[in-house]
Amino acid sequence: MKRKTTIYDIARALGITVSTVSRALNNIPTISEATRQLVLDKAKELNYSVNKIASSLSSGRSNTIGVIVPTMQIHFFAEAVHSIEKELKKHNYSLLLYQSNESYLDEVNGVKTLLEAQVDGIIASLSLETQQIAHFQEVIKQGKSLIIFDRTHQDIAAPVVKLNDFEAGYLATTHLIEQGYKKIGFITTNKEIAIFQDRFSGFEAALKEAGLPQLDELIVRGELSIEAGIKGTEQILQSSVQPDAIIGGDDFTAVGIIQALKAAQIDIPATGVIGFANQTFSSFITPTLSSIDQQANKMGEECAKLFMKMVKQKDPYEDIEQVVLDPILVKRKSTCRTDN
Repeated sequence: MKRKTTIYDIARALGITVSTVSRALNNIPTISEATRQLVLDKAKELNYSVNKIASSLSSGRSNTIGVIVPTMQIHFFAEAVHSIEKELKKHNYSLLLYQSNESYLDEVNGVKTLLEAQVDGIIASLSLETQQIAHFQEVIKQGKSLIIFDRTHQDIAAPVVKLNDFEAGYLATTHLIEQGYKKIGFITTNKEIAIFQDRFSGFEAALKEAGLPQLDELIVRGELSIEAGIKGTEQILQSSVQPDAIIGGDDFTAVGIIQALKAAQIDIPATGVIGFANQTFSSFITPTLSSIDQQANKMGEECAKLFMKMVKQKDPYEDIEQVVLDPILVKRKSTCRTDN
């Protein structure tokens, strides 16, 4: 195997010091442009490539950031990660991605793996199983920048980028009420994740404001998936009260609701269905699915901006910011009785 070129080889070939080569490769202003170009040309000639690990050890920076998401199969997270990467590339940062697959233990391992990889910080959205937060507190303890987005935890003392999920639940429910729906069901998760609890609180507030009852027979708590949407809807349809609309905790659950209603030969939007996340498939299924857009691109951009601000500060946590984005209602055929 051919030996990898080092800065010592470049220095020897040019007859200059190793420190001069190092400063030239790192664009240090004290090096003249002529010397810098000479070093760059020789580095290219000798097929030199930067040893990032060695560079990070000497500079204290790896110019990489870790991102942990529950899954890339959900378009919202894929879009948010794409936006984070796009923004950080402008600042010469690379991204290391880790999927927790909704597992707390995988999430803990992900944090450990990324810290061992000497990342400069971590941007994370919590798994559905996550209740203990010692692994995230370790990131803070090590002085690394930590940002939590979308799925948050009140006890993590770090900057947050999230949606106003109370408003999201309120907005979805108010839309249904404005369309004339009065007996509204809700299929959501039984996990203690703030965003889902906030959405449900918004649902409750909208019903109360409209003077409509919250019908416990129409509330199902379990998982979030197409299968959960089907089973939850079947359970609701067996109750003594028949719904005229059902909210899905996310768009996948809402798709399951649509499938179960179709199987029961119930017309949509005579019975309305709405979800959360505005997944790409929402505008392609039949009927098209109304949803709450969570501004994934904007969320990713804000995460990247917060990170760049934190790494420039002597203490990343001297100013713990919280960015709250507004939800956007996307009306489609699954709920629109009276308008287009």
